Amino acid sequence: MSGTAMTNAANPQNSILLNAVENASSVFASRNPESRKLFDSAQASMPGGNTRSALFFDPFPLYVNESFGARIKDADGHIYLDALGEFTAGLYGHSDPALRNAVIQTVDKGVSNGAPGAAEIKLASLICDRFPAIETVRFCNSGTEANLYALTLARAATKRSKFLAFSGAYHGGVFNFGKGGAAVNAPYDWTLCQYNDIQQTVATIERLGSDLAAVIVEPMLSNGGCIPASRAFLHALRAACDGVGALLIFDEVVTSRMGAGGSHTIMQVEPDLVTLGKYLGAGFSFGAFGGRASLMEQMNPRQVDSLPHAGTFNNNAFTMNVGYVGLSEVFTRERAEALYAAGEELRKKLNRLANGCSTLVQFTGCGSAMNIHFATGPITATEDLVAEPRDLFKLFHFDLMESGVYAARRGQINLSLAMNQDDFDLIEKSVAKFLERYRDVIRSFAGGR
Repeated sequence: MSGTAMTNAANPQNSILLNAVENASSVFASRNPESRKLFDSAQASMPGGNTRSALFFDPFPLYVNESFGARIKDADGHIYLDALGEFTAGLYGHSDPALRNAVIQTVDKGVSNGAPGAAEIKLASLICDRFPAIETVRFCNSGTEANLYALTLARAATKRSKFLAFSGAYHGGVFNFGKGGAAVNAPYDWTLCQYNDIQQTVATIERLGSDLAAVIVEPMLSNGGCIPASRAFLHALRAACDGVGALLIFDEVVTSRMGAGGSHTIMQVEPDLVTLGKYLGAGFSFGAFGGRASLMEQMNPRQVDSLPHAGTFNNNAFTMNVGYVGLSEVFTRERAEALYAAGEELRKKLNRLANGCSTLVQFTGCGSAMNIHFATGPITATEDLVAEPRDLFKLFHFDLMESGVYAARRGQINLSLAMNQDDFDLIEKSVAKFLERYRDVIRSFAGGR
């Protein structure tokens, strides 16, 4: 049996886990009556009281009233260390003084000008200087948009129609390949391969040949469980794409925060296009796509046959001004390297705790983003996770909140620049408490190991 020793349904201890989750859920509900009230009132105007699927969990999501530093304060007055970090978009933490001043200065100067401004030149120049694979760049409003435009550009540039992605990948709201795909995905011609499987992927690229416009890949599967790509895998993609004349797109919406120059710098692979999003807007909506200047030139409106690319808020004053201050003054190259190192060190410590608990527990990730998993053996693709007891993630989520740490329901922990060593220690202690408290439950899913 792949992954865990047995599935939820077959495990004789599953009822114990379900009871533990039910008890934890009841404790959560009793501690958060105001969040429940808000969730109940939201039902009248939003389907399921929700407008963002990732933030929903049973019995109801936590509603946040206030945030400051590395902390959030919920509707019932509880304060948590924010280890969700807005799914990596919250890199700067909350209320950084430099960013706050930039917001105020932007308001004072006026917004919605309907014209270009100097700030977009400064931010574009900084991004091109920071990320080696980006020679020129264009802005949009989200990582989803960035990937949509990059894929469209690849199709136009190659005059080909097929794309290759990887199972478990997430390239935005309309490019979700968890469990093979989603009903809301944009209708592109996709072929899926297993992440980190060099032989299968190279063979598929060669088979698609002159029909393949581009391969799009996350250097680390983020929504898929913080599973990093191997250096050999990414280099094999580069060589295979070159062999058939296809473009290679790195979705670095998440991994651009890894070190000073993103994952393509760390892995020493030069993609044709790179997509960005999340934290680079410093709290405001942001997306960008860029790459080789000769390729991006097709977006040049001075060309008669250029590709159109509009968007009311592409160069909105808040994102341009505050994003520039964030990248130039706060998330400097030095702080980027330091945060990456801190994440690597914390993950090592968490894995030492996991090893002392059970063969079923391990943390994967890269730098400041990491994810707990309940699976034995190496994890190189989402196929290695199919037998994970999913209710253990619920238990982990509730238990961390009880310890004062707010993480993602799927077990993801993201560090921010607002955190310090005491915060890293709190995460470590909270994970240790969870593993000790539920050691027997966890081990029951791994044959007692």
